[in-house]
Amino acid sequence: MKQGFDNDKYLKIQSEHIKERIAQFGDKLYLEFGGKLYDDNHASRVLPGFHPDSKLQMLLQLKDDYEIIIVISAADIERNKMRSDLGITYDMDVLRLREEFEKRGLLVGSVVITHYNGQASAKAYRDRLRRMGIKAYYHYTIEGYPNNVALIDSDEGFGKNDYVETSRPLVMVTAPGPGSGKMAVCLSQLYQEHKRGIKAGYAKFETFPIWNISLKHPVNIAYEAATADLNDINMIDPFHLEAYGQTAVNYNRDIEIFPVLEALFEGIYGKNPYKSPTDMGVNMAGYCMSDEEVCRQAAKDEIIRRYYAALNKMADGDTNDAEVNKIALLMKQAGISTEDRKTTVAAAKRKEQSGVASSAIELPDGTIITAETSPLLGPSAALIINATKYLAGISHEVKLLPQEMIEPIQKTKVTYLHGHNPRLHTDEVLVALSILSSHDVNCRKALEKLPLLNGCQVHSTVMLSEVDQKIFKKLGVMLTCDPIKKK
Repeated sequence: MKQGFDNDKYLKIQSEHIKERIAQFGDKLYLEFGGKLYDDNHASRVLPGFHPDSKLQMLLQLKDDYEIIIVISAADIERNKMRSDLGITYDMDVLRLREEFEKRGLLVGSVVITHYNGQASAKAYRDRLRRMGIKAYYHYTIEGYPNNVALIDSDEGFGKNDYVETSRPLVMVTAPGPGSGKMAVCLSQLYQEHKRGIKAGYAKFETFPIWNISLKHPVNIAYEAATADLNDINMIDPFHLEAYGQTAVNYNRDIEIFPVLEALFEGIYGKNPYKSPTDMGVNMAGYCMSDEEVCRQAAKDEIIRRYYAALNKMADGDTNDAEVNKIALLMKQAGISTEDRKTTVAAAKRKEQSGVASSAIELPDGTIITAETSPLLGPSAALIINATKYLAGISHEVKLLPQEMIEPIQKTKVTYLHGHNPRLHTDEVLVALSILSSHDVNCRKALEKLPLLNGCQVHSTVMLSEVDQKIFKKLGVMLTCDPIKKK
């Protein structure tokens, strides 16, 4: 796949910029990490060449100087919010992140549960963390946040929160996803540290929106699409424009909270070291796009994928049409439609011709391969067979899986396991190919081509099963589905 982002340059200039920011403050710096500190898959999709663990690799250079706080919202615990890219809930992801960080020798000091107002699920989660030996704290919902500055900056506001005990001069604050309350945790800690006579600073490491590209750049629009459920809105930073006469892109939540930060800093230092929300950031990603056109196209693809994801969520009853309508509007702003996704068009054409559920994949060389439902295979399983055969140079007429092998599997699924769908899923097809590969050279060749599917685009005219979706994720395939459930 074409690369549009210089990851090596990013690691170099980003780490240098963070070190400069650390040097500006005294006893302690709270560094908020927007987006994901580890496995930032959104960034790697819209900035091809960005490594999902880039931020973590950069910070490993400073690992003896900092500790990590992981933040999760009680509201997200209550509603079992999912990480769509991993298929796990936020509360499970907190434990996964902690394990991943500690495996790399990083110190995870504690977990903070934000937006707490007595939720039983949040209390049970804190109890679970404590049984595991993990420090866990509550930060409470503050009425009128972020506009009621007088209440927020008081003992009944931030002063009501648990004080999070930290041991190192640099504190990284991260979370499973956006809207968790990371910034509020940092600001609360500034208030609490000041009461204890500790001089603390704050900075923000937020990859998106990228401040020094245009407001309507597809990469920035893709960020809005990714956070449509939070109703984040990219905006021109009015504070930055007034202070410097320069246009910079930020988003509504940072702009709304800036007066709170300003009041806090004025209370602590007598003046605010930042003139704008953009000043708070340490984001150098905008300087590292090596091929802007590649990034623009990747971002447009992401916006369309987000649109289909929202449609699927609505079909499952997980969201209302507001999220769908917002992303549809963003697509218009980007000048794109679902027709711009080649696999969507190809799958729809195959379905029109066959009359059954179909799928399509765009391979690394631009070739489009399609497949359709058959009595033996579902559209996703058939697609993997067709794609790997093409990549391995195997004639389409060659049957990798003989019918006499598939039928006993189908009998087991329906007769003994009481399933309703006799067709093979993708995982069952891959297991069957693996068994045959020991003596069938074509099956072996087909399996060896699976890594080439990483990064490919796929569309299905029906919503795939959870099993099929997980297989595509493991293969690194970027999947979209029409919001139609299998019958």
